[in-house]
Amino acid sequence: MKKYLISFLLIGLIYFQSSAQDAEVDVFVIDSYITIEEPYIFILSFFTTDSVTSTVTIEEKYSFSVSDTLTENHKIEIDISEIDFDSAYVKFIVSGETKDGSKFVSDHFEVIAPYKSLLQSDKDPSLLTMCCFGGIIFGIPSPTVVFQNGETRFSLVKEISLFTYYSGGYNYPAGYFGIEYAHIFKAEHQNFLRFGYKQIFNLKPIEFISGGVSGFTSFKGFNGISTEITIGWFKLYNTFTLYSRYRYNFQPSNFDRNFHEISIGLYSHFFSLNL
Repeated sequence: MKKYLISFLLIGLIYFQSSAQDAEVDVFVIDSYITIEEPYIFILSFFTTDSVTSTVTIEEKYSFSVSDTLTENHKIEIDISEIDFDSAYVKFIVSGETKDGSKFVSDHFEVIAPYKSLLQSDKDPSLLTMCCFGGIIFGIPSPTVVFQNGETRFSLVKEISLFTYYSGGYNYPAGYFGIEYAHIFKAEHQNFLRFGYKQIFNLKPIEFISGGVSGFTSFKGFNGISTEITIGWFKLYNTFTLYSRYRYNFQPSNFDRNFHEISIGLYSHFFSLNL
């Protein structure tokens, strides 16, 4: 019994010492993108909250040394032309050591791979099927419930993300400009076109929260402004995110026309253009 107790204490001490060696170093990505023309170059720059050495590991397979000496600013350019990826969203992590030898590992980041290079890959015969399937899902409109003047109606809404921009290497863009068409059944004004901007905030344990504002028109004199809040709950097929949205629509000159919307749908920025 005494031998087992000593062994247990030794194992616990070793585990405690190995855990204590893990350093708390935060990684903030500045630039993270892959060039759209060959050769495909992965451009990555980031800074850390402590002076460390650093290594980037792509898809848990390919490791590249970023900084061999202690520094807070890190930058690397990697030629990935010969690497085939199974997804348009390429995952990577940053790891390294502090000056006292403590190790750290960052959270997972993602970067979008060039669409052309994915189509040219012959190692994944299901890729074209995945793209076709993704296109079908992308075309599905969002079912929406509309509340106006005490009445409830059903609507179908389709939003397309036109332009996105990134402020770091996160799973989602920092924001995007989108266009949207909506059809409300059995309403006085049935068809609406919207154009607006959405700001995305990454938030765990869900995917994101975003706020947005847009202008809309029915092309028949009903013009107004929409404000909204969206919650991205979880990812599907690593490309789409299931979301729910609340939107308030109003016409400043006629508040009797104001109406509310609650909808669910799938969001993806895969088909948008990066600014």
